[in-house]
Amino acid sequence: MEHSVPVIRQMTAADAAAVIALNQAVVEVTSAMGKARFAELTGLSSLKLVAETNGEVVAFVLAMSEGQAYDNGNYQWFSARLKNFLYIDRVVVSAACQGFGIGRLLYSHLNTWARQVGILSLCGEIDIEPPNPASLRFHEKAGFVPIGKRSLASGKQVSMQLCVVTEPSSKS
Repeated sequence: MEHSVPVIRQMTAADAAAVIALNQAVVEVTSAMGKARFAELTGLSSLKLVAETNGEVVAFVLAMSEGQAYDNGNYQWFSARLKNFLYIDRVVVSAACQGFGIGRLLYSHLNTWARQVGILSLCGEIDIEPPNPASLRFHEKAGFVPIGKRSLASGKQVSMQLCVVTEPSSKS
């Protein structure tokens, strides 16, 4: 795929098919999302963004702030321990676009939005069994640190991670 500068924009209902397809490609490290789940998750999300290159949705992120009625064990784990957070439910970058900084760009938008509305931290979980080393490296570089672990009914183990919302870097 030819790489062009991605456009980050708010996700709309018209993005459902593209977002569902991106999610399905990595369902082993996220969870299933059909049309009904897409509608549910986007309804709960405080911030829902897509990245487009050449008019094609190539990445997305769904994030929920504190106080949502989200029936998800990982979200509830953070809710029991943190105040004033933005939970990253899922972030997916197409295989063809990984390594081009699109994930960093999406997280930069999350951080900026969180800072603007007074949210103190970003949080999410990363698979450690089975391992997801690419996600662990990405989140470590983004400033996330482990604050706990959970064992899920599926047999997965996840690292619960947190990143303090920061001021913009003066580096270019």
